[in-house]
Amino acid sequence: MQDTIIKRVFIFGAIAIIGIIVIQVFWGFNTYKQKESEFHQSVHIGLIRVAKGIAQSNNNQLPINNLVKKVSSNYYVVNTNSIINAGELEFYLQREFYDLGLNIDFEYAVYDCETNEMVYGNYCEFEDKPEENIQLGNLPKYDEFIYYFGVKFPSRNAYVMGSMKSVLLLMIVLLTTIVFFVYALYVILSQKRLSDMQKDFINNMTHEFKTPISTIKISSDVFLKEEKIANDARLNKYANIIKQQNERLNSQVEKVLQIAKLERENFKLNKESINLHELLNSIIQSMEIKVNKHQGEISSALDAINPLIMADRLHLSNIIQNLIDNAIKYCNGNPEIQIRTAVENNKLSLIIKDKGIGIKKEFQNKVFEKFYRVPTGNVHNVKGFGLGLFYIKNICDAHGWNIHLDSEYQKGTQISIEIDQ
Repeated sequence: MQDTIIKRVFIFGAIAIIGIIVIQVFWGFNTYKQKESEFHQSVHIGLIRVAKGIAQSNNNQLPINNLVKKVSSNYYVVNTNSIINAGELEFYLQREFYDLGLNIDFEYAVYDCETNEMVYGNYCEFEDKPEENIQLGNLPKYDEFIYYFGVKFPSRNAYVMGSMKSVLLLMIVLLTTIVFFVYALYVILSQKRLSDMQKDFINNMTHEFKTPISTIKISSDVFLKEEKIANDARLNKYANIIKQQNERLNSQVEKVLQIAKLERENFKLNKESINLHELLNSIIQSMEIKVNKHQGEISSALDAINPLIMADRLHLSNIIQNLIDNAIKYCNGNPEIQIRTAVENNKLSLIIKDKGIGIKKEFQNKVFEKFYRVPTGNVHNVKGFGLGLFYIKNICDAHGWNIHLDSEYQKGTQISIEIDQ
């Protein structure tokens, strides 16, 4: 994966994470405020009903204004304007809160005018056991009223949070998703670092191979030119084997270097005006020796009217040579290769067709992947790294060309490249 893609993933991921966190905090804060407001309204309504019940019991009139006062977030005082019976008060409080669905523990106290103290009433539990770690009995006085009672909700915060269970659950899911995403980014960056180390190692290793390969080539050429070796069939055979295997090794090393160059972010094509027909004739002429060696045949039908294209000569030559090499290697009998050009859909098409072993349908969408080789069971007649078609696909993509593969198992393969002119 390229560095630019990693940076984009990291930037977009960071923006997404920050956005999700901001939305979560904003949503959670607003939901908490809404639940808090709902709680306050329900308590306010319930306390007004209690005050009315006490006033009706005492045949007394309630004050028109300033009936319920919120002293703190969980403590309220109620002006009754008459003497309060504690037992009656507790009955009214439990009934009204139950009717309003306020399933929360509370404690209450009544103000005594004579002693100027809050006389503690009781702690009323909604559940069997009282809440732990809660301080009880601290109900302060309120100097503006004469006859009043106070109600405190010690577990008010827990109650409000408990009413947000679905919201909290969703927030936990989102936070888990964020943690997973951050972990995925960490894994991606770690894998990218390991991949870069692996690429550097392979590049350095292949560059180091170039010197001994060149030395072996020079040495094998000297051996083949030596008259004594040329006249000795056995030595000449081994010298040719050394040269052939050295050429094969050099070819594989060149492929690795080409892929490494292609994957660099500063990779650029050196485009120039090329006569495709002249290039094809030159390559066909050079490849005929190899085809004839396998008792095969290579033919051409260059029918495109205007063969001039803008392309990188080196990479285009490598594409054509690799495709012809594949047609030679992946063939059970004598290779038959057809090369033609045509103008189709206002584009110049380069078509290379063979009558080789073909590719099964289930493997055709994978052959352009890096290091992928079509499974052949325990038989490995053709050696390679699975880089050829990957290289071809990437060079076509770099030029902006489309490449199509049509293959039928045991009948042959056709690869078409649509080239913009």
